[in-house]
Amino acid sequence: MSTVEESIEVDVPVRVVYDHWATFEEFPQFMEGVEEVRQLDDRHAHWRTKIAGLAREFDTEIVERVPEERVAWRTTGESVKHTGTVDFQPIDAARTRVRMTMVFTPTGFAEKAADKLGVLDRQVRGDLRRFKRFVEGGTDTG
Repeated sequence: MSTVEESIEVDVPVRVVYDHWATFEEFPQFMEGVEEVRQLDDRHAHWRTKIAGLAREFDTEIVERVPEERVAWRTTGESVKHTGTVDFQPIDAARTRVRMTMVFTPTGFAEKAADKLGVLDRQVRGDLRRFKRFVEGGTDTG
């Protein structure tokens, strides 16, 4: 198992940051390799990704949701195995710290090699930077 933890500060109030993050369909706009996220119900989503040429589809389940504080998930099924949390911490009335933690089990040669090379770490860091630009320049979804 491997763990990735990254954080970033965004110049947006926590409510706005949380509202954007909780709108999973927006993820392809700032997450590299995420082609589609389809909300199935209030706790489940179906993902279609293509990362480093490897196409995957999988489902996730929200296991914890605390508005304006935390979203935690886990994958379901056998194809992709990971869990994660995103914590939202207000710094002041207009700024928020976003911290993402993911724990995953790489399978197959390509995923294991990518893990050793730190590919997911860089991808998460880049996704958070793109999220910062997205949410700071976007509109309020709430």
